[in-house]
Amino acid sequence: MKIDLRSDTVTKPTKEMLETMMNAKVGDDVFEEDPTIIALENKVAQMFGKEAGLFCPSGTMTNQVAIKVHTQPGDEVIIEKNSHIYYYEGGGIAFNSGASVKLVDGDRGRITAEDVLARINPDDVHFPVSKVVSVENTSNRGGGCCYDVEELKRISQICKENKLTLHLDGARIFNALVKKGHTPGEMGGLFDSISVCLSKGLGAPVGSVLLGTNEMIRRGRRVRKVFGGGMRQGGYMAAAGIYALDNHINRLEEDHQKAQVLSETLSGLSYVKEVLPVETNIIFFKMRDGLTGSELVDYLAKNEILALSLDRETVRLVTHLDFDDDMLGKTMEILKTFQG
Repeated sequence: MKIDLRSDTVTKPTKEMLETMMNAKVGDDVFEEDPTIIALENKVAQMFGKEAGLFCPSGTMTNQVAIKVHTQPGDEVIIEKNSHIYYYEGGGIAFNSGASVKLVDGDRGRITAEDVLARINPDDVHFPVSKVVSVENTSNRGGGCCYDVEELKRISQICKENKLTLHLDGARIFNALVKKGHTPGEMGGLFDSISVCLSKGLGAPVGSVLLGTNEMIRRGRRVRKVFGGGMRQGGYMAAAGIYALDNHINRLEEDHQKAQVLSETLSGLSYVKEVLPVETNIIFFKMRDGLTGSELVDYLAKNEILALSLDRETVRLVTHLDFDDDMLGKTMEILKTFQG
Protein backbone atom coordinates (compact mmCIF):
# COMPACT_ATOMS: atom_id res chain seq x y z
CA MET A 1 0.00 0.00 0.00
CA LYS A 2 1.79 3.12 -1.27
CA ILE A 3 0.76 6.35 0.46
CA ASP A 4 1.27 9.66 -1.33
CA LEU A 5 1.23 12.74 0.89
CA ARG A 6 3.25 15.03 -1.38
CA SER A 7 0.18 17.00 -2.47
CA ASP A 8 -3.58 16.89 -2.86
CA THR A 9 -2.99 17.04 -6.62
CA VAL A 10 -2.15 13.31 -6.69
CA THR A 11 -5.74 12.11 -6.35
CA LYS A 12 -7.33 9.82 -8.95
CA PRO A 13 -10.94 10.19 -10.14
CA THR A 14 -13.41 8.06 -8.23
CA LYS A 15 -15.43 5.41 -10.06
CA GLU A 16 -18.48 7.67 -10.00
CA MET A 17 -16.49 10.63 -11.31
CA LEU A 18 -15.10 8.54 -14.17
CA GLU A 19 -18.59 7.39 -15.13
CA THR A 20 -19.75 11.01 -15.17
CA MET A 21 -16.80 11.97 -17.37
CA MET A 22 -17.45 9.18 -19.88
CA ASN A 23 -21.10 10.23 -20.23
CA ALA A 24 -20.35 13.92 -20.77
CA LYS A 25 -21.74 15.79 -23.74
CA VAL A 26 -18.92 17.57 -25.55
CA GLY A 27 -18.26 20.02 -28.35
CA ASP A 28 -15.47 22.33 -29.51
CA ASP A 29 -14.73 24.73 -26.67
CA VAL A 30 -12.61 27.07 -28.80
CA PHE A 31 -15.83 27.68 -30.77
CA GLU A 32 -17.59 27.96 -27.37
CA GLU A 33 -19.69 24.92 -28.24
CA ASP A 34 -18.85 22.46 -25.46
CA PRO A 35 -22.04 22.23 -23.37
CA THR A 36 -20.35 20.68 -20.33
CA ILE A 37 -17.64 23.32 -20.16
CA ILE A 38 -20.30 26.02 -20.48
CA ALA A 39 -22.27 24.36 -17.67
CA LEU A 40 -19.19 24.23 -15.42
CA GLU A 41 -18.25 27.85 -16.09
CA ASN A 42 -21.80 29.00 -15.34
CA LYS A 43 -22.04 26.83 -12.25
CA VAL A 44 -18.87 28.17 -10.62
CA ALA A 45 -19.68 31.76 -11.59
CA GLN A 46 -23.12 31.48 -10.00
CA MET A 47 -21.68 29.92 -6.83
CA PHE A 48 -19.38 32.91 -6.29
CA GLY A 49 -21.79 35.54 -7.60
CA LYS A 50 -19.69 36.46 -10.63
CA GLU A 51 -20.90 37.18 -14.16
CA ALA A 52 -18.81 34.63 -16.07
CA GLY A 53 -16.20 31.90 -15.89
CA LEU A 54 -13.39 30.53 -18.03
CA PHE A 55 -12.26 26.89 -17.82
CA CYS A 56 -8.47 26.43 -18.05
CA PRO A 57 -6.13 23.44 -17.71
CA SER A 58 -4.50 24.70 -14.50
CA GLY A 59 -4.59 27.19 -11.68
CA THR A 60 -1.32 28.61 -12.93
CA MET A 61 -3.03 29.47 -16.21
CA THR A 62 -6.06 31.07 -14.55
CA ASN A 63 -3.78 33.17 -12.34
CA GLN A 64 -1.61 34.22 -15.25
CA VAL A 65 -4.56 35.01 -17.50
CA ALA A 66 -5.98 37.22 -14.74
CA ILE A 67 -2.74 39.16 -14.28
CA LYS A 68 -2.39 39.59 -18.04
CA VAL A 69 -5.91 40.96 -18.35
CA HIS A 70 -5.58 43.27 -15.34
CA THR A 71 -2.20 44.84 -16.21
CA GLN A 72 -0.15 46.58 -18.85
CA PRO A 73 3.66 46.19 -19.08
CA GLY A 74 5.23 48.34 -16.38
CA ASP A 75 2.34 47.97 -13.94
CA GLU A 76 2.95 46.42 -10.53
CA VAL A 77 1.36 43.57 -8.56
CA ILE A 78 1.34 43.72 -4.75
CA ILE A 79 1.72 40.20 -3.42
CA GLU A 80 3.00 38.20 -0.46
CA LYS A 81 6.52 36.87 -1.03
CA ASN A 82 5.52 33.21 -0.58
CA SER A 83 2.43 33.34 -2.78
CA HIS A 84 2.14 30.57 -5.34
CA ILE A 85 1.54 33.08 -8.15
CA TYR A 86 4.97 34.58 -7.45
CA TYR A 87 6.95 31.69 -5.95
CA TYR A 88 5.85 28.69 -8.01
CA GLU A 89 4.68 29.96 -11.40
CA GLY A 90 7.98 30.22 -13.20
CA GLY A 91 8.30 34.00 -13.21
CA GLY A 92 5.02 34.17 -15.11
CA ILE A 93 4.10 37.68 -13.97
CA ALA A 94 7.26 39.03 -15.62
CA PHE A 95 7.32 36.61 -18.57
CA ASN A 96 3.66 36.79 -19.57
CA SER A 97 2.65 40.30 -18.52
CA GLY A 98 5.84 42.36 -18.26
CA ALA A 99 4.68 43.48 -14.84
CA SER A 100 6.68 44.26 -11.74
CA VAL A 101 5.97 42.88 -8.27
CA LYS A 102 5.98 44.53 -4.83
CA LEU A 103 6.64 41.77 -2.31
CA VAL A 104 5.15 41.75 1.18
CA ASP A 105 6.76 39.83 4.04
CA GLY A 106 3.47 38.69 5.50
CA ASP A 107 2.20 36.28 8.13
CA ARG A 108 2.47 32.72 6.76
CA GLY A 109 1.56 33.90 3.27
CA ARG A 110 -1.15 36.33 4.33
CA ILE A 111 -1.13 40.10 4.01
CA THR A 112 -3.17 42.85 5.67
CA ALA A 113 -4.95 45.96 4.46
CA GLU A 114 -2.18 48.00 6.10
CA ASP A 115 0.41 46.03 4.10
CA VAL A 116 -1.40 46.95 0.89
CA LEU A 117 -1.82 50.61 1.78
CA ALA A 118 1.87 50.96 2.66
CA ARG A 119 2.98 49.58 -0.71
CA ILE A 120 0.87 51.60 -3.13
CA ASN A 121 3.25 53.66 -5.25
CA PRO A 122 2.78 57.41 -5.64
CA ASP A 123 1.78 58.76 -9.05
CA ASP A 124 5.38 59.37 -10.07
CA VAL A 125 7.16 58.44 -13.31
CA HIS A 126 9.98 56.87 -11.29
CA PHE A 127 7.74 54.05 -10.05
CA PRO A 128 5.61 51.31 -11.60
CA VAL A 129 1.87 51.87 -11.54
CA SER A 130 0.31 49.96 -8.63
CA LYS A 131 -2.47 48.02 -10.33
CA VAL A 132 -3.25 44.61 -8.80
CA VAL A 133 -3.31 43.06 -5.34
CA SER A 134 -3.26 39.26 -5.26
CA VAL A 135 -3.98 37.07 -2.23
CA GLU A 136 -3.90 33.27 -1.85
CA ASN A 137 -6.49 31.44 0.27
CA THR A 138 -5.56 28.99 1.67
CA SER A 139 -1.85 29.82 1.76
CA ASN A 140 0.16 26.86 0.47
CA ARG A 141 3.55 27.87 1.86
CA GLY A 142 1.79 29.17 4.95
CA GLY A 143 0.86 25.59 5.83
CA GLY A 144 -2.73 25.77 4.60
CA CYS A 145 -3.72 28.70 6.81
CA CYS A 146 -6.81 30.76 5.99
CA TYR A 147 -7.56 34.45 5.78
CA ASP A 148 -10.02 35.97 8.22
CA VAL A 149 -12.92 37.27 6.13
CA GLU A 150 -12.93 40.60 7.98
CA GLU A 151 -9.33 41.19 6.89
CA LEU A 152 -10.27 40.36 3.30
CA LYS A 153 -13.08 42.91 3.54
CA ARG A 154 -10.59 45.54 4.67
CA ILE A 155 -8.20 44.66 1.84
CA SER A 156 -11.08 44.83 -0.64
CA GLN A 157 -12.09 48.28 0.64
CA ILE A 158 -8.51 49.60 0.37
CA CYS A 159 -8.36 48.34 -3.21
CA LYS A 160 -11.64 50.03 -4.12
CA GLU A 161 -10.55 53.32 -2.56
CA ASN A 162 -7.25 53.26 -4.47
CA LYS A 163 -8.57 51.91 -7.79
CA LEU A 164 -6.65 48.64 -7.46
CA THR A 165 -7.85 45.32 -8.83
CA LEU A 166 -8.09 42.50 -6.28
CA HIS A 167 -7.41 38.92 -7.43
CA LEU A 168 -7.86 35.74 -5.41
CA ASP A 169 -5.72 32.69 -6.05
CA GLY A 170 -8.29 30.24 -4.73
CA ALA A 171 -6.30 27.08 -5.34
CA ARG A 172 -7.78 25.68 -2.11
CA ILE A 173 -10.61 28.17 -1.61
CA PHE A 174 -13.11 25.46 -0.68
CA ASN A 175 -10.81 24.23 2.09
CA ALA A 176 -10.89 27.78 3.46
CA LEU A 177 -14.66 28.09 3.09
CA VAL A 178 -15.30 24.76 4.82
CA LYS A 179 -12.90 25.64 7.64
CA LYS A 180 -14.26 29.14 8.22
CA GLY A 181 -17.92 28.34 7.58
CA HIS A 182 -18.42 30.89 4.81
CA THR A 183 -20.21 30.58 1.48
CA PRO A 184 -18.71 31.11 -1.98
CA GLY A 185 -21.04 34.07 -2.43
CA GLU A 186 -19.63 35.81 0.65
CA MET A 187 -16.12 35.44 -0.73
CA GLY A 188 -16.95 36.26 -4.34
CA GLY A 189 -18.20 39.75 -3.67
CA LEU A 190 -14.83 40.85 -2.30
CA PHE A 191 -12.78 40.17 -5.44
CA ASP A 192 -12.58 41.39 -9.03
CA SER A 193 -11.32 38.00 -10.21
CA ILE A 194 -11.04 34.56 -8.66
CA SER A 195 -9.14 31.43 -9.65
CA VAL A 196 -10.98 28.30 -8.45
CA CYS A 197 -9.00 25.06 -8.64
CA LEU A 198 -10.82 21.75 -9.08
CA SER A 199 -7.86 19.36 -9.14
CA LYS A 200 -6.66 19.62 -5.53
CA GLY A 201 -8.88 18.77 -2.57
CA LEU A 202 -11.95 18.43 -4.76
CA GLY A 203 -10.34 15.51 -6.57
CA ALA A 204 -10.88 16.36 -10.25
CA PRO A 205 -8.01 15.26 -12.52
CA VAL A 206 -7.54 18.58 -14.34
CA GLY A 207 -8.75 22.12 -14.39
CA SER A 208 -9.42 25.50 -12.81
CA VAL A 209 -12.04 28.16 -13.51
CA LEU A 210 -11.29 31.89 -13.70
CA LEU A 211 -14.17 34.11 -12.59
CA GLY A 212 -14.88 37.76 -13.30
CA THR A 213 -17.08 40.12 -15.25
CA ASN A 214 -18.32 39.29 -18.73
CA GLU A 215 -15.86 41.76 -20.22
CA MET A 216 -12.91 40.45 -18.21
CA ILE A 217 -13.64 36.86 -19.19
CA ARG A 218 -14.09 37.86 -22.85
CA ARG A 219 -10.60 39.33 -22.77
CA GLY A 220 -9.33 36.38 -20.76
CA ARG A 221 -10.57 33.97 -23.41
CA ARG A 222 -8.30 35.66 -25.94
CA VAL A 223 -5.35 35.42 -23.55
CA ARG A 224 -6.11 31.73 -22.87
CA LYS A 225 -6.00 31.10 -26.63
CA VAL A 226 -2.60 32.80 -26.90
CA PHE A 227 -1.35 30.75 -23.94
CA GLY A 228 -2.41 27.56 -25.73
CA GLY A 229 -5.26 26.84 -23.35
CA GLY A 230 -8.05 26.07 -25.82
CA MET A 231 -9.02 22.48 -25.02
CA ARG A 232 -11.51 21.55 -27.78
CA GLN A 233 -13.59 18.65 -26.37
CA GLY A 234 -12.63 19.47 -22.81
CA GLY A 235 -16.09 18.66 -21.51
CA TYR A 236 -14.85 15.28 -20.29
CA MET A 237 -12.61 17.17 -17.85
CA ALA A 238 -15.29 19.74 -17.06
CA ALA A 239 -17.70 16.95 -16.13
CA ALA A 240 -15.23 15.83 -13.46
CA GLY A 241 -15.24 19.36 -12.09
CA ILE A 242 -19.03 19.47 -11.91
CA TYR A 243 -19.08 16.12 -10.13
CA ALA A 244 -16.43 17.33 -7.67
CA LEU A 245 -18.40 20.48 -6.85
CA ASP A 246 -21.57 18.46 -6.31
CA ASN A 247 -20.01 15.71 -4.20
CA HIS A 248 -16.60 16.58 -2.73
CA ILE A 249 -16.88 19.94 -0.98
CA ASN A 250 -18.30 18.92 2.40
CA ARG A 251 -15.95 15.93 2.69
CA LEU A 252 -12.95 18.30 2.81
CA GLU A 253 -13.54 18.39 6.56
CA GLU A 254 -12.36 14.76 6.65
CA ASP A 255 -9.02 15.84 5.19
CA HIS A 256 -8.76 18.60 7.78
CA GLN A 257 -9.42 16.15 10.60
CA LYS A 258 -6.76 13.72 9.37
CA ALA A 259 -4.28 16.59 9.14
CA GLN A 260 -5.01 17.48 12.75
CA VAL A 261 -4.37 13.88 13.83
CA LEU A 262 -1.04 13.84 11.99
CA SER A 263 -0.14 17.19 13.53
CA GLU A 264 -0.81 15.89 17.04
CA THR A 265 1.29 12.78 16.35
CA LEU A 266 4.20 14.83 15.01
CA SER A 267 4.08 17.21 17.97
CA GLY A 268 4.92 14.32 20.27
CA LEU A 269 7.93 13.04 18.33
CA SER A 270 11.44 13.79 19.58
CA TYR A 271 12.87 14.54 16.15
CA VAL A 272 10.30 17.24 15.39
CA LYS A 273 11.27 20.74 16.55
CA GLU A 274 8.08 22.56 15.53
CA VAL A 275 4.75 21.88 13.85
CA LEU A 276 3.12 24.91 12.27
CA PRO A 277 -0.52 25.42 13.31
CA VAL A 278 -2.78 23.26 11.12
CA GLU A 279 -6.06 24.72 9.90
CA THR A 280 -6.87 22.71 6.78
CA ASN A 281 -5.19 19.81 4.96
CA ILE A 282 -1.52 20.90 4.88
CA ILE A 283 1.02 20.09 7.59
CA PHE A 284 4.39 21.85 7.76
CA PHE A 285 6.89 20.75 10.39
CA LYS A 286 10.56 21.39 11.12
CA MET A 287 13.17 18.83 12.09
CA ARG A 288 15.22 19.33 15.23
CA ASP A 289 18.80 20.57 14.92
CA GLY A 290 21.17 18.04 13.38
CA LEU A 291 18.49 16.40 11.20
CA THR A 292 17.34 17.29 7.71
CA GLY A 293 13.97 17.01 6.11
CA SER A 294 15.41 14.91 3.30
CA GLU A 295 16.53 12.26 5.80
CA LEU A 296 12.97 11.77 6.99
CA VAL A 297 11.57 11.91 3.45
CA ASP A 298 14.02 9.20 2.34
CA TYR A 299 13.06 7.04 5.32
CA LEU A 300 9.37 7.43 4.59
CA ALA A 301 9.91 6.57 0.91
CA LYS A 302 11.60 3.30 1.93
CA ASN A 303 8.39 2.54 3.81
CA GLU A 304 6.20 3.43 0.80
CA ILE A 305 5.13 6.85 2.06
CA LEU A 306 5.84 9.85 -0.16
CA ALA A 307 6.37 13.31 1.34
CA LEU A 308 8.11 16.55 0.34
CA SER A 309 11.15 18.21 1.85
CA LEU A 310 10.75 21.93 1.16
CA ASP A 311 14.09 23.08 2.54
CA ARG A 312 16.84 21.72 4.77
CA GLU A 313 14.64 21.43 7.86
CA THR A 314 11.02 21.60 6.66
CA VAL A 315 8.77 18.72 5.58
CA ARG A 316 5.27 19.01 4.09
CA LEU A 317 2.45 16.48 4.26
CA VAL A 318 -0.92 17.00 2.53
CA THR A 319 -4.06 14.97 3.20
CA HIS A 320 -6.60 14.36 0.45
CA LEU A 321 -9.42 12.30 -1.03
CA ASP A 322 -7.25 9.20 -1.58
CA PHE A 323 -5.79 9.17 1.96
CA ASP A 324 -8.02 6.91 4.04
CA ASP A 325 -8.11 5.88 7.70
CA ASP A 326 -5.93 2.80 7.14
CA MET A 327 -3.30 4.97 5.47
CA LEU A 328 -3.51 7.43 8.33
CA GLY A 329 -2.84 4.65 10.80
CA LYS A 330 0.12 3.30 8.85
CA THR A 331 1.60 6.79 8.42
CA MET A 332 1.46 7.49 12.15
CA GLU A 333 3.04 4.11 12.86
CA ILE A 334 5.94 4.71 10.46
CA LEU A 335 6.51 8.27 11.66
CA LYS A 336 6.97 6.95 15.20
CA THR A 337 9.69 4.50 14.10
CA PHE A 338 12.06 7.09 12.63
CA GLN A 339 15.15 7.30 14.83
CA GLY A 340 16.92 10.30 13.35
